Amino acid sequence: MSAEPRYIHHVNFPTTDPDRTAEWYTKVFGMKRIMPKSNTRVVLMTRGNFDLHFTPVEEMERMAPYHFAVEVDDWDDFLAHLGELGIRHTRPVQRPENQSRFCYIHDPDHTMIELVYHAKRPN
Repeated sequence: MSAEPRYIHHVNFPTTDPDRTAEWYTKVFGMKRIMPKSNTRVVLMTRGNFDLHFTPVEEMERMAPYHFAVEVDDWDDFLAHLGELGIRHTRPVQRPENQSRFCYIHDPDHTMIELVYHAKRPN
């Protein structure tokens, strides 16, 4: 037995429209909605390697500057994917010291998501 955690299982964010949120995360990140067998109203989304949960709320409180980050495998392809979906992003920033890039997008409830790419990610 270890006293150290294995990994983050999921994070939970509020949503004002559960179905819109599920559709958006499916289109943008290829996530799958899991329909809970219990009576929970929480929207459960998974990619297999990470999960996101969304709790329905009547009104959204401002979340920024809080955010989560998603690493993408191909920077140019993912930005093209966003363009095809009509999703705007901030100006990409490149960090020459570690050959990484990042920018930000927002989901329909304005949750901020950082997109990250590392050209030479150490294994």
